[in-house]
Amino acid sequence: MEKKVMQTFLYDFYGELLTEHQQNIYEDFVLNDLSLSEIAEEAGISRQGVHDLVKRCDKLLEGYEEKLHLLERFMKTKEKITQIRTLTRNYQNQNEAEIMEQIEDISNEILEEL
Repeated sequence: MEKKVMQTFLYDFYGELLTEHQQNIYEDFVLNDLSLSEIAEEAGISRQGVHDLVKRCDKLLEGYEEKLHLLERFMKTKEKITQIRTLTRNYQNQNEAEIMEQIEDISNEILEEL
């Protein structure tokens, strides 16, 4: 997964665990796509300070994911829901009972993971 996309997902799941200052800087860098220099000027800190803070936030967010696995579970569940959607869209081309069994199996997997 592309780094910016991963940062965005991690922030969506764990951003509230950062301090307000960390959130503001990280949002400007990741979500608003501002440069380190632009953020530094706006926040009144050095470019290096912004860089260090973003790296520290990356490590914090990655650490939360390593411990909690919320993003990983979300992605697996999303993939399984996509499978169910594909099965329901193509059910006319296959045996209906077979499709329903596959959907039930996938939904049971989702329920077990929750």
